[in-house]
Formats: sequence, C-alpha cells, structure tokens
Amino acid sequence: MIITAAELKTNLEKYLEMAMSQDIFITKNGKIIARFTSPAVNKLALLDDLVGIAPKDQAMDENTLREERLSRQ
Repeated sequence: MIITAAELKTNLEKYLEMAMSQDIFITKNGKIIARFTSPAVNKLALLDDLVGIAPKDQAMDENTLREERLSRQ
C-alpha cells in the first residue's frame, strides 16, 4: 500500500496495525521516503529459499529462472 506522509500522520494507529500484514510505503512530494514492514515476516528466510536456484554454469533468462523456481515449489 502507498500512502502520503500527511495520511500517515492523520491515521498512524491504523497504518501501524496494517503494517503487521503488509508493507506500507510512505510518500512525500510524490517520492517514496519510507516503508513500514512487519518484523514477523522473515524476509531473509524468503531470500534463502531463492539462493541456489540457478545453476552457476548455465546462462538463463528471467523466464527460465521463473519456471525453474516454480517447478521446485
């Protein structure tokens, strides 16, 4: 979700609650300046799941990598 800094100030409690289940991007003058994210989601564990998917000895395009990752789920 993307919200303005003014909206965040007005409804801080609401967005703190929402941040437990989704990322909240805060903008100022049309540019993203911050992100609220849930500490419960272990983003490093998600990254670890992606490590080692692509063989080092083969050049693969994005679609091939995506198909390979999906086939392992």
